[in-house]
Amino acid sequence: MQQAIHDGYRSLGLIVNLNWDRILYGLTIVVALCLGTFVGSF
Repeated sequence: MQQAIHDGYRSLGLIVNLNWDRILYGLTIVVALCLGTFVGSF
């Protein structure tokens, strides 16, 4: 069980390392949209 959890974390880390730029890109868009909504509400 412990080994499966460890392998899961390792594969998750690999996925995050491979897709970090995409995650950051999506996060930037979400933050920009939220900021635009906040500024537009005034």
